[in-house]
Amino acid sequence: MKDRELLIGVTGGVAAYKTAALVSQLVQAGAKVSVVMTRSAGRFIGAATFEALSGRPVSTEVFDDAEHPLGAHIELAQRAELLCVAPATANFLAKAAGGLADDLLSTLYLSHTGPVLIAPAMNSEMWSKPSVQRNVAQLTADGVEIIAPEAGWLSCRQVGAGRMASPETIFAAIQARLAAETR
Repeated sequence: MKDRELLIGVTGGVAAYKTAALVSQLVQAGAKVSVVMTRSAGRFIGAATFEALSGRPVSTEVFDDAEHPLGAHIELAQRAELLCVAPATANFLAKAAGGLADDLLSTLYLSHTGPVLIAPAMNSEMWSKPSVQRNVAQLTADGVEIIAPEAGWLSCRQVGAGRMASPETIFAAIQARLAAETR
């Protein structure tokens, strides 16, 4: 992981707290990590957390970013070897599968040319909806690696599939994908 340039996208879900642990693990392994948060993600975890863990500013807006004069969606996409979205909400899955780009993360997803890993997290009823499964199938067909959610206790106080994979599982998937890319 040393000096690998990674981009972590965070969408609005309770599981965002797990992404903080993931970012910390990646940085401790020597990776250079940039974090992009959706507006909804900020309702669950603060940018200051990711800035402290990554040592870099967090990007949230498509425009008005003096640090990225060509646009964060271009510069961050070009710099990153890999994009991982964790947690990925049903909304993000739908946008990515349909090619909709209405915020920084969805625009960046379309601009990024390297490998993409997505770790969904949502209520089990949402996860099992045919529309969500169609979006997952489309993303898989598009070459995105889906890190399947686990079954367990969900924030809606139910037990079922939809819980974001553990930070360790996502870390291992990122590590494996980077190793495969360098062969």
